[in-house]
Amino acid sequence: MTDITDDIAEEISIQSYDDDLRLLFSLLHDVLQREVGPNIMEKIEHTRTLSQSACLIRSAGIEGTAEVLEKQLATELSKMTLEEALKLARAFSHFLSLMGIAETHHRSRKSKNVAQASKSCDDTFNQLIQSGLSADELYDTVCNQLVEIVLTAHPTQINRRTLQYKHIRISHLLEVNDRKDLTQEDQDTLIEDLVREITSIWQTDELRRHKPTPVDEARAGLNYVEQSLWKAIPHYLRRVSNALKKHTGRPLPLTCTPIRFGSWMGGDRDGNPNVTAKITKDVSLLSRWMAIDLYIREVDNLRFELSMNQCSNGLSSLAYDIMNKENSEEDRHMSWSHSPKNQSLYVHGLPTQLPAEADVPSCTEYNEVASHYPRLDVPGSEYKPLKSTDEKVCSGKIDLKVTVNGNQSNATTSQPSTPKSGSFSPSQLSQKKLFAESQVGKSSFRKLLEPSMPQKSGFSPYRIVLGDVKEKLMNSRRRLEQLLEGLPCDQDPGDYYDSPDQLLQPLMLCYESLQSCGSGILADGRLADLIRRVSVFGMVLMKLDLRQESGRHSETLDAITNYLDMGTYSDWDEQKRLEFLERELKGKRPLVPPTIEVSAEVQEVLDTFRISAELGSDSLGAYVISMASNASDVLAVELLQKDARFAVAGEQGRSCRGGILRVVPLFETVKDLRAAGSVIRKLLSIDWYRDHIIKNHSGHQEVMVGYSDSGKDAGRFAAAWELYKAQEDVVAACKEYGIKVTLFHGRGGSIGRGGGPTHLAIQSQPPGSVMGTLRSTEQGEMVQAKFGLPGMAVRQLEIYTTAVLLATLRPPKPPRDENWRNLMEQISDLSRQSYRSTVYDNPEFITYFQEATPQAELGHLNIGSRPTRRKSSVGIGDLRAIPWIFAWTQTRFVLPAWLGVGAGLKGVCERGHTEELKAAYKEWPFFQSTLDLIEMVLGKADIPIVKHYDEVLVHECRRGLGDELRKELLSTEKYVLVVTGHEKLSENNKSLRKLIESRLPYLNPLNMLQVEILKRLRCDTENHKLRDALLITINGIAAGMRNTG
Repeated sequence: MTDITDDIAEEISIQSYDDDLRLLFSLLHDVLQREVGPNIMEKIEHTRTLSQSACLIRSAGIEGTAEVLEKQLATELSKMTLEEALKLARAFSHFLSLMGIAETHHRSRKSKNVAQASKSCDDTFNQLIQSGLSADELYDTVCNQLVEIVLTAHPTQINRRTLQYKHIRISHLLEVNDRKDLTQEDQDTLIEDLVREITSIWQTDELRRHKPTPVDEARAGLNYVEQSLWKAIPHYLRRVSNALKKHTGRPLPLTCTPIRFGSWMGGDRDGNPNVTAKITKDVSLLSRWMAIDLYIREVDNLRFELSMNQCSNGLSSLAYDIMNKENSEEDRHMSWSHSPKNQSLYVHGLPTQLPAEADVPSCTEYNEVASHYPRLDVPGSEYKPLKSTDEKVCSGKIDLKVTVNGNQSNATTSQPSTPKSGSFSPSQLSQKKLFAESQVGKSSFRKLLEPSMPQKSGFSPYRIVLGDVKEKLMNSRRRLEQLLEGLPCDQDPGDYYDSPDQLLQPLMLCYESLQSCGSGILADGRLADLIRRVSVFGMVLMKLDLRQESGRHSETLDAITNYLDMGTYSDWDEQKRLEFLERELKGKRPLVPPTIEVSAEVQEVLDTFRISAELGSDSLGAYVISMASNASDVLAVELLQKDARFAVAGEQGRSCRGGILRVVPLFETVKDLRAAGSVIRKLLSIDWYRDHIIKNHSGHQEVMVGYSDSGKDAGRFAAAWELYKAQEDVVAACKEYGIKVTLFHGRGGSIGRGGGPTHLAIQSQPPGSVMGTLRSTEQGEMVQAKFGLPGMAVRQLEIYTTAVLLATLRPPKPPRDENWRNLMEQISDLSRQSYRSTVYDNPEFITYFQEATPQAELGHLNIGSRPTRRKSSVGIGDLRAIPWIFAWTQTRFVLPAWLGVGAGLKGVCERGHTEELKAAYKEWPFFQSTLDLIEMVLGKADIPIVKHYDEVLVHECRRGLGDELRKELLSTEKYVLVVTGHEKLSENNKSLRKLIESRLPYLNPLNMLQVEILKRLRCDTENHKLRDALLITINGIAAGMRNTG
């Protein structure tokens, strides 16, 4: 996976990488010797040695001898027992995983050690200033720039989360090992820790035994925030600010957010019936709960840190107001109770106990691994609030049984708020009694632990204000728990936070107070970090996009129009649909009658719009329409959204909270991409829609382009060219109407689904398509690869920032020669024809695909909540892009990424345009990046391995198709090298080539084992142990190829 991040262009130290690899391999060897015994170890070593010999001989060009050794290896593997094959597959998978860990560690280390790394803010700002850009223009552009990275639940992360965390721990141990001041005792302890981690990994089941739910996927996304992005954001923003101050004289404003995050996890219902309206609401509330929980921890640390008493008049006034309010509440409380309420929270402003990690400087958070989250899962129906308000800040905890989707787990949380009802059910009284009994003897013990409170204390204004902030945060968290429970929430709006601005207000007051008192060094520490986090993450961490297929909206409108005796909406032509939609959008009454009875599928769509109206744009991001093809697709969603807001506002007796969601058409197929500009022009020509965009979305139109389905539809090259032209047309359409445009790129991880280095991808977009704003998806395994470690996350955020900045201020050049566009059209047409003639027109291809790859078995991996097909048909058209590419990646053919490219290049070269293509490659970023990515994929393809799959698994009558495809692969390699001028594949990235070659001695045996296991499994389909062995080979090959789908 990391092969396609930007770091492939940054040479790592091969020598130090090899040193770490030798250490890890040696420790794994020792662990295996102990775990599997000498006999299996002998087979592992013999297999590795034989495989390595074959690789070395093949790289030396002695093909015949290499083929003999490979046949010997395949024969020996085919004779192994299932038990032996299982252990061998696991061992080689773990060797490849350790290689990936070492590789990621060294990329991360390099990004930290290079003072002015390529593509860093410092480097890029310096280039722009040196090129003549004014400091003011640089400053304004950076401050107004906005990039949103959208994390999705696309099922490409094959590793269990447990193993991901163990891998991260090994990476951190390697980081410790880099230190030069380790004593011998330190080194011995480090080795012991590494052995423990590797042993733990070996003894852990690699396979997911159950499919994740959408909530599980959302929690995994939130964990990336807590584990990495939460720590990375302050460091990234400080890096931007320091570079900006160095080159313009002014730092980044404290609340400025060049980067934000969105999510599809729990909101993407396209083809996934498991994502319901309730799931979306629960995930949104859970995201808010986690944000509040993270803020509470930060405020705890700040209260301990900001112990000074000198402050501004404004802060002093606020602190006294809080104290006076608390004293008046205390007086009311004393009238019926002898113990003052919340005494420890506000009196003197002193924390009652040392907050977690208060002794750790904030700068070290960058490298922390331990997680405190979750202390609470989504609260379940067994949660019962207790009538006890004075336990809000005590150190005592109670255990709650928590139910999520029917699964029970234990969680620990602070005491919940008091219900206002004065009565208790028997179960509540029982719980209260149990809680009271659990506190016996604890109050005296706490006095020994907590600081004594003098009768008269110095005034601590920051602690008083932050204590009030913490109280409101805890109320906010308690309120969210009640909402998740479906319980009534009757808290006063002034007692909790509902928006980032409410939380920022007291924090900014503290910041300004410290600055005014000459304590800027304190203001710019933890407090500044917290303010930046609130600005970036808000109250939801990541706003949740909703996505649904356009046909589902048509079905909903069909149900409505039929109920109203207006006819069937989907039978109308486009013009009639638009007239109906525009008329209803201008109307003042709801469209959907409250008495309407519809199917479950239609009701789910209506429920989703209702939830979107309840949550609004405070919690949700965009509503994305997949398979959009007409202007009516967008207006249909606008109408359903408007109608739901009418209904909710009517029931609540007030306007809906939050703003209207942005409606974003997603153009995916070649046909739809070609029509994208026309659709946007039609939309903007409608007065109602144009006024709506200006009024509700600040004159900003968002359009999404899809890389996965377009690639599966037409092949990689044709899709790339159609995407390029579609973006040009959409930008031109918006410009004609004076509307700004943000392009949302639906990229996958693999090259076949639009993946590739971020900087290269953004820099090769059409001129004018990136004007200070960009949205882009990061999917599955790429989230872990790019953002799994704080150091890597900082680097990737910087790369996004500088790439968008350069594309805005120094956009890529259009093709110098207009004939280059004509050549692209020719290559695209020839490429598409060749691709479709094989994939869609050849009746034997689908059977060949099923025989030659493990596609049918991929569903047992349990790596995602959604089905592998949109519909139940067996054709390629309804197969999702991920399993389509995943299957070919497993066999090392990676066919979707190159099929058709060779035919296109060959055809144009044979027409006498070779020199023009060479010139275009050197000067046109789009053409250069497209060919470079295809060349990198070709470097991963392996013809002998592909041939072995065909010889063993494919029926004899279809092997001729495999022969033709392998010849096509060789032809593609030939013409790619002709145009690029390279002598061999990956010549411009020797580091990458060496890394790929180093994996082959472990990767090749896994492929041969997979072939043998597939052969056996297809004769014994109910053998679960064989299936486990197959899934382990799939895991191992994915680790070796460094990407799945």
